[in-house]
Amino acid sequence: MELNKEHIEQLRTLLAEPQQIVIVSHTNPDGDAVGSSMAWAEALRSMGHTVHCVVPNRYPYFLNWMPQIKDVLIFKDQPEAAKAAIDTADLIFCLDFNDVSRLEILTETLATNTTARRVLIDHHLSPAEGFDLTFSHPDSSSTCFLVYSIIEALLGVEVITRPMAEQLYVGMMTDTGNFAFSFLTPELFRAVAVLLERGIVIPDIHNQVYNAYTAGRARLFGYAINRKMELIHNGRVAYMSLKENEMRRFGFQQGDSEGFVNYPLTIKKVKMSVMFLEHTNFIRVSLRSRGQVDVNLFARRYFNGGGHKNAAGGKSFVSMEETIEHYIRSVEEFAAEGYL
Repeated sequence: MELNKEHIEQLRTLLAEPQQIVIVSHTNPDGDAVGSSMAWAEALRSMGHTVHCVVPNRYPYFLNWMPQIKDVLIFKDQPEAAKAAIDTADLIFCLDFNDVSRLEILTETLATNTTARRVLIDHHLSPAEGFDLTFSHPDSSSTCFLVYSIIEALLGVEVITRPMAEQLYVGMMTDTGNFAFSFLTPELFRAVAVLLERGIVIPDIHNQVYNAYTAGRARLFGYAINRKMELIHNGRVAYMSLKENEMRRFGFQQGDSEGFVNYPLTIKKVKMSVMFLEHTNFIRVSLRSRGQVDVNLFARRYFNGGGHKNAAGGKSFVSMEETIEHYIRSVEEFAAEGYL
């Protein structure tokens, strides 16, 4: 990944004077979203800016330990405070999403500020237009690695504190499946080495993120794998579905389904896996794949979504049964065209 030097200089000019800044990230914020937002916020504060981080809804409970995470404004819980921050912002950074529609309940509020300049920092494919400055790098393993690279180019790694290093590492770790996939470059591991030098303790961070689930989540995972996993297309494609009443049985909390969609890919023949989660007004679709199977293309074509080649998402606005029927038909069509 190589940053555009001209864009860095444009960013430097944008940040030359102290400003009111808001950093926003996507619905159902994950480790990369909150990690990159908080680390970038601290970098901006070191330059004299006033910064607020805003997310549409709550982050997973297993991220509660992260430094400064309680300072993040959750729009669903604190709408007035979040709206006030956005309304008075001179500059808005959009991190870890490629289109403002990904903000969902926050989209309309963001639209009320028509004067702030907007900067996109993201690693998803096909970024939307309408930003004053765009750092779009689909070849970056995470937005946290992209933010690290921008900080390095703009300010030098000396400004990275231990809390910032922990925040950045969480996103680098989680968005690569604990460094198992997605653009594992020498530059990424050199960045991790710098974060180690800043004082992070990798086993502790791993334990906080991956070994901090509830008993209900463990039981829900067993139920999903044993009762809800289905294999189709000669065992090469998997799907699981969870309705709201099923999730309530296990005391579901935000983040409890994290990683479920990846598990079928541990089966040797499976090349694509999908998870359907029922919400009040829609069904959230999470897609994962390995090799050359392009779930970004699949999500865009069949579920009005998108993302990365091997990790994408979308939505369905019909019943679970209709959604699954549509999915099965779509898989057969996708395969007939040579994509599976």
